[in-house]
Amino acid sequence: MAKPPSKPTSPRPVRRTGQPSSEGTATTSMKASTRSTLIGAMFLMATSAIGPGFITQTTTFTVQLGAAFAFAIAASILVDIALQLNVWRVIGVSGRRAQELGNLVAPGLGWVMAGLLFVGGLVFNIGNVSGSGLGTDAMLGLDPKLGGALSALIAIGIFLSKRAGLAVDRIVFVLGALMIVLTTYIAITSGPPVGQALKNVVLPEQVSFLAITTLIGGTIGGYIVYAGAHRLLDSGVSGPEHLKDITRGSVTGILITGVMRVVLFLAIFGVVAGGAKLDPANPAASAFEQAAGEVGLRVFGIVLWAAAITSVIGASYTTVSFITSRTRTSDRVRTGLVVAFIVVTTLLFLVIGTAPTTLLVFAGAFNGLLLPVGIGVLLWVAWRRKDLLNGYHYPAWLLGIGGLAWLLTIYLAVRSVRPVIDLFG
Repeated sequence: MAKPPSKPTSPRPVRRTGQPSSEGTATTSMKASTRSTLIGAMFLMATSAIGPGFITQTTTFTVQLGAAFAFAIAASILVDIALQLNVWRVIGVSGRRAQELGNLVAPGLGWVMAGLLFVGGLVFNIGNVSGSGLGTDAMLGLDPKLGGALSALIAIGIFLSKRAGLAVDRIVFVLGALMIVLTTYIAITSGPPVGQALKNVVLPEQVSFLAITTLIGGTIGGYIVYAGAHRLLDSGVSGPEHLKDITRGSVTGILITGVMRVVLFLAIFGVVAGGAKLDPANPAASAFEQAAGEVGLRVFGIVLWAAAITSVIGASYTTVSFITSRTRTSDRVRTGLVVAFIVVTTLLFLVIGTAPTTLLVFAGAFNGLLLPVGIGVLLWVAWRRKDLLNGYHYPAWLLGIGGLAWLLTIYLAVRSVRPVIDLFG
């Protein structure tokens, strides 16, 4: 029996050496997109932490503690990493925002978290807009109110741009890198005794628990701890398959903040160790000026402005992410709410000049309360609500160090409430 004629086969496409296949190109493009998103999320978290308050805290403790402040910085970074690892992992693997997880743990709990964060974010954003105005004053000699208003318009323009997500990622990366480079220049100019600082990392001359807890609250307090993780979710990076990216992003974001803290500390420490007296009205600006003269003052203006406007972006984006839904809120509505948030905080700044001390104390208390509540919710999900983790087995060691760090956040909350009690006592 004769065999039926075989079907003609289509010739396989010949790919030249060095020419990528369409599958390879798509995979490379996807990896590049994920990498860009991850960098943006890391710098959004880092620059949200590096605000006007960050600069003030670092300067104050450097003057008070000198070389011993190096130990407080190192200790706070380790605690920050322990907490950030857990926060990013639970949010990233579950694919849900922090307040959504809160509502799944206990009905209404997520809205309590959102309310606390909104109040703190609103007041602190007045301070961020104020800081951008002071930055333009030191940088260009502009009236602080005019500079603050112009900076707010720039932030609004970024969110209204056609590809707002990409614009945010790039702006926070560029300004974050600029802050680190310029502050490193001042640190080199001021000539700090680096050996003395390194020695104090291991053998501190004194240990200030106040400095450590203040740095932790300033680095991951309030909205800051959620900024990068929520940005990853909005970019579609979530689920156990992205665990490596989530872990790398959480640690690197803290390390970026730590690098900025270290170079700022060294810049101020070099001036202080040289015996110079800083102007108590604006010690950070005074230190930069004494380190590099008129150029130093302008550099300080650029650093303060960059720190303030990136914090405006981070605070506005993250606060709105707590009062909207990732799946049910349209991009248009979300953008409108972000713009409204910036407009309201800017108008309040223009009316009152800056956030009054009483309001800042209240905002600090709200942020202090949110930290243990939010961390507690996420650790509970990791421990008892594995059904929300998409089949991921949460490591016991990570849960353990997260639990220890969570106990410290409770102490932070007690510290943040005490000033309010004193205020009305």
